[in-house]
Amino acid sequence: MPKVLRELRPVYVVGAGWHRYQNPSETPYVTLGLTAIREALADANIAWPTVESAYVATALLGMASGRPMLRHLGATGIPLAHIENASASGSTAFRHACIEVASGISDVAVAIGVDKRNPVRRDNTGISDLADDAIAPFTHFALLTNEYAHRHNVNLDDIARVAVKNHSNGAKNKNAQRQQERSLEEVLSGRKVSGSLTVLQCTPIGEGGAAVIVASEEGIRRHGIDMARAIRVTASVGRSEGVYPAGAGFDAALTTETVGMALAEAQITPKDIDVIELHDAFTIEELQYLESIGVCPEGQAVQLLKEGAWDIGGRCAVNPSGGLIAMGHPIGPTGIGQIGELALQLRGEAGARQQPNARAGLAHMVGVGAVCYAHVLQRP
Repeated sequence: MPKVLRELRPVYVVGAGWHRYQNPSETPYVTLGLTAIREALADANIAWPTVESAYVATALLGMASGRPMLRHLGATGIPLAHIENASASGSTAFRHACIEVASGISDVAVAIGVDKRNPVRRDNTGISDLADDAIAPFTHFALLTNEYAHRHNVNLDDIARVAVKNHSNGAKNKNAQRQQERSLEEVLSGRKVSGSLTVLQCTPIGEGGAAVIVASEEGIRRHGIDMARAIRVTASVGRSEGVYPAGAGFDAALTTETVGMALAEAQITPKDIDVIELHDAFTIEELQYLESIGVCPEGQAVQLLKEGAWDIGGRCAVNPSGGLIAMGHPIGPTGIGQIGELALQLRGEAGARQQPNARAGLAHMVGVGAVCYAHVLQRP
């Protein structure tokens, strides 16, 4: 059996930083990334030469984009790897940084996510998909929304309450792309994207940067990092899709499998999770994944949403950052930003977004349905 993270050296998140996620602009991506890295270094109270390895997550920037960014911090000669894994690019970079520290190869590593939107590139695989022009991603999720509502006898308006919650959370987050509270009426009356989905129920297009620094106990001691603010990574799992029963949602099934492995690795249950940052590019995804994770039975996520169970201060704070719907989804930074939010929550440093007495957090990302990554962070 392959080793799991918990069987290797303990790994801790010791620094986190962002460049605010924002609408497309003329800001160079180098500025977006450097802002996040420098904030993470300051948060850990270390200098750049302390970092022994770097993983740069991007989905849109092209070849070797980390080189012109990191050179402004100093040419220290550290290993540099670029990672692209669709929406899970940042989550993948974070996992590899953790593996490197856990294995003892490095004592301090950084995972950086940065992206700017470029024209969509369609790679020619030589195999056409007959549905490409008929079913765009937002149409797929609009159909999922209708199917979920019908199957569980749920009002479509109530599904939109996910967006109300997440816009409220984003309004409390200085790094969020959308920082305005929205009423249910505002969410429902917005421009229609597909079916019942309005623009405020979908993640916005944007850009930004996020960085987290991970360290071993030896690295923490050697560099005088404050152990009281270090948050342990107790599980890291990455999976790709398998073959599932007919009618099963592949991304939901993959989520169940991946998160189940992560919780087992961390030796906790869904009931032990205090904070969840999950992939909610569309409102229905938050409900679907909450049920797949096992924090509530199938078909009950909407009722619990209405009761406030997923609010900050509720049973489990879900997407207190604002999630992809309000925090934004610049792709490369997204999964890394989730880790940073969990670190703030578990330190008790999330301010107006703070979930009381948070001790365990889960980060979840899927990448075009083909991959899923899950991480568990816990306060020592």
